[in-house]
Amino acid sequence: MIKQTATIIVFFLSVIVSYAQEFNCRVKVQDNQLPSTVDRRIFRTLETALTNFINKRKWTTDTYQPNERINCQFLLNLESTTEQNEYDGSLIIQVARPVFQSSYTSPIINFQDQFLNFKYIESQPIEFNENRISGSDPLASNLSAVIAYYVYIILGFDYDSFSQRGGDAYFQKAYNIVNNSPQSNKIDGWRPGDGGNVNRFVLADQLINNRYGIVHDIYYTYYRKGIDKMYEDENAARAEILNALIYLDNLNKDNPNLMLTQFFVLGKADEFIGTFKKASGQDKAKALDILSRVDIKNASKYKQELK
Repeated sequence: MIKQTATIIVFFLSVIVSYAQEFNCRVKVQDNQLPSTVDRRIFRTLETALTNFINKRKWTTDTYQPNERINCQFLLNLESTTEQNEYDGSLIIQVARPVFQSSYTSPIINFQDQFLNFKYIESQPIEFNENRISGSDPLASNLSAVIAYYVYIILGFDYDSFSQRGGDAYFQKAYNIVNNSPQSNKIDGWRPGDGGNVNRFVLADQLINNRYGIVHDIYYTYYRKGIDKMYEDENAARAEILNALIYLDNLNKDNPNLMLTQFFVLGKADEFIGTFKKASGQDKAKALDILSRVDIKNASKYKQELK
């Protein structure tokens, strides 16, 4: 009887653990730019370590069902190595959000961080302590700090897209990582001036700044009131998506070159076009006008597809 009870307890705990984590993340390390003398086996070990770090760590107090986990990809593009076990490169973060009553997934983040500097020794554990982020070796700690930062950014936007201001706590966690980030002359991306107005400091700072608080309403309106309703009432959903773009346009007018504006539109061009191709002439023209301003990079594409 005791043995049977213990078995039941172990099974129960295993179910809790299997349902606990928030992410279904794929990690890829691109190493083709590094010298041939570098042992590639190290990066396969790193891929596994980072995948486990993201997927097996508990990041929130909420319980996620397997089908509720956030699908994302992290691509570490290693460009150079100056000293043994030290690497510089960039990081691409891609996140897709499921849409209600549909098999479609909507892009919510598609961003490239140009500042990835870290030290990694094969088989070393990926550790992260929110109370001591820099650790004893800033360059070694920087990798987990950057990954944890984006985990909280992802959680913030995901929660924002399901409930109004739902992501505030996670954006604050990301900002706390910035404030306590590893510091070294070999590390970039955490300071206000790094890379102009596009870096981790700027993104987190803008996300917790009430001056730009409308951006949280933009995510909620676009996803929960718009994208999620497309299969229920397409016209009403499209109207909400247009409202979100109007809010974004106003934010952009009041705050030109805001990182948050560009962060929102990245990777969404095809979705914008698909949404407004069947819109009325008036709504299509309004969307085209806004999109040509807030997403200048794809302006010609919008003019071609939404004419």
